[in-house]
Amino acid sequence: MKKIAVITDSCCDLTFDTLEKYALTMFPIRVIYKNKEYLDKIEISSEEMFSRLSEEVPSTSLPDLHYCENKVHELKARGVTDFIIIGVSSQLSGTLNALRILSEHFPELNFHFFDSLTLGYPQGVIAIEAGKMAMTGDSVEEILTKLEDVRQRTHGYIALDTLEYLKKGGRIGKVTATIGELIKLKPIISSNDEGVLYTHCKVRGKKQSFAKVKELILSYLEQGKCSVWVLHGDALDAGKDLYVSLKDHPNLNHLSLETVGPSMGVHTGPGVVGCAILEEF
Repeated sequence: MKKIAVITDSCCDLTFDTLEKYALTMFPIRVIYKNKEYLDKIEISSEEMFSRLSEEVPSTSLPDLHYCENKVHELKARGVTDFIIIGVSSQLSGTLNALRILSEHFPELNFHFFDSLTLGYPQGVIAIEAGKMAMTGDSVEEILTKLEDVRQRTHGYIALDTLEYLKKGGRIGKVTATIGELIKLKPIISSNDEGVLYTHCKVRGKKQSFAKVKELILSYLEQGKCSVWVLHGDALDAGKDLYVSLKDHPNLNHLSLETVGPSMGVHTGPGVVGCAILEEF
C-alpha cells in the first residue's frame, strides 16, 4: 500500500506548528554568512537574521542535501513509498533540480515534483493544501492534479521598502530598478504564471504601499470566500494593523499573521508587509 509524504523547502515560510499540523516535511535552505552557514529556520530565526542585516547581508543556497537524504531515509523507515516535493519556483532557484538529482539515489521510492512557480508563503499555501489532501486519503495522482488548480487560485504580494536586497540575491527577475527608487516609489512584488518575479505596481511611500496590499486583499475578498495570510518581515506593528483591519471581513475563511522566514527575508530586506491569498470555492 502506498504511503505519501509531502515535502517542501523552507522558502515556504511555514512555521513548525503548521508543518506538523498538516504532516509536512521541510527541507531547509542554507543561509550563508562569511564565517558560518545555517539551516534556514532550524539554526537561525527571522529575528536573528534581520538583526544582523546591518552588519552583513548573507546569501542563500540550495538545501543541505545531506540533511535531506537523512530525512528521506527517516521517512522510508516509517513506510513512506511516495514523495510529493513542492518546491520554490524553478525560475528562481535550483532547489527542485537538486532534489531531483537526490531522488536518483533512491530508485526504490517514487518521487513526484511539483513546481509551485512562486515562493514564500504562497508556496506554503500550496504545500498546506497538498498536506490536507494526503491526510484525507487522496492518491498521488489526485493530489498532483488538484494542485494545478490550487496554484491558479493562490496569489501573493509583498511591499518592499527597497529593491536592494532582491538585487544582491540575484532574484530580480522582471523586477526593474528605475529612477522611482530615488523618489521613494515603493514596489509591490508578485510572481507571474511563469514563476518569475515582477513589479505588480509602485506606490509612493511606505504607508501607501501597505495600504495597497490591503486593497489587493480586499479585491479578492469582494469576489468571494478566501483564506488570507498577512505577512511581515521585521514590521510586526504594520502586520498587526493590517491583520486587525481585515479580521471582521465576512468573506474570510481563515486569517493569520505570519513572519517572513530567514531565507526569504534575505531577499526582501526588512520593513516589509505582504500577503498570501487562496481563493476558496
